[in-house]
Amino acid sequence: MRQANKSQFRIQRSDIIQGVNTPAENPSADLAYQKSILGSVSRTFALTIPLLPPQIEKVIGNTYLLCRIVDTIEDAPELTPNDKRHLSSLFLDAVLGKIPVELFVAPCLKFLKSYSNQDELDLIAHTPTILRILHTCPEIDRVAVSRCISIMSEGMSYFHGKQTPQGLKDLAEFENYCYVVAGVVGELLTSIFGVYSPLFAKQIQGHENLSIAFGQALQMTNILKDSPEDRVRGVSWKPAHISEVELLKIAYQKLTDSLSYILLVPKSETGIRRFCFLAFGLAVMTLSKLTSKKQLLSKKESKLSRKTVMLFYGFTKFAATSDLLIKLFFYLSSTHLRRLRKPSTNNL
Repeated sequence: MRQANKSQFRIQRSDIIQGVNTPAENPSADLAYQKSILGSVSRTFALTIPLLPPQIEKVIGNTYLLCRIVDTIEDAPELTPNDKRHLSSLFLDAVLGKIPVELFVAPCLKFLKSYSNQDELDLIAHTPTILRILHTCPEIDRVAVSRCISIMSEGMSYFHGKQTPQGLKDLAEFENYCYVVAGVVGELLTSIFGVYSPLFAKQIQGHENLSIAFGQALQMTNILKDSPEDRVRGVSWKPAHISEVELLKIAYQKLTDSLSYILLVPKSETGIRRFCFLAFGLAVMTLSKLTSKKQLLSKKESKLSRKTVMLFYGFTKFAATSDLLIKLFFYLSSTHLRRLRKPSTNNL
């Protein structure tokens, strides 16, 4: 499969501004807000991020919220592509310290005055808080986060004008989109994990593309899960002229690569393993649920039940450090996906 053309979204280290926004008057209150709003805007990541070691939980939670602001701009149906590009540019400048953060917050809230998700609006209003937390993180982490947000924001701006009912042009463009939305997050995680765990940094050498696949697998799952809702909105992030079955096959291969990625995380790093395994497992079960149906379900129907999520959460407590159990879970849970790869007997 062709890899995404990442060069057009790359930035140089010299482009990353390490400017500090308004200093925190109460750092503990800022962190309390970050944890609280994380639980409001994401059920899944509110479960996974607290599993991480405290030394990296803060920066990864912070990065997720920054990415969520970019997502909110992209998902807002009332915004035109030009509006989205404008707000994305302001947000990136605020993150890089090129403008005061208030010059992003005020116009963004004005543009989104009819937006229905109050939690996401509250997050945007607290962008200064999120950036204050970012600037308390080690420089090496801030550089990695700035790179991630730059590529994501500029990449999404590129794709804002490509929202059509027909979908993206081809498979290469689809993979580019999945890279700027999520593959780059996989790279960020790998960077932060590697600083925290020298053993992981050593084991991932030569296998860095697996980190991109890990992020892309999660994004492809979301695209397939959300496609009925996107269709109603008159947009599609799937590649034109590629069937649902072919996309599911591609997603299965990305999940296979994701499994290899997780197994490179040292067993001693229980928190990182659980974080990755939980996100991975929920994606596997969601795609399996979609594949078992003759047609893609609505977004509501394709969601895993809270009971299923919590049962799997409990399973990760003892399974995350066992390569055998992780492999067994994937084998048993991806039965429907594996069948897609087998040649049809109808043509024999």
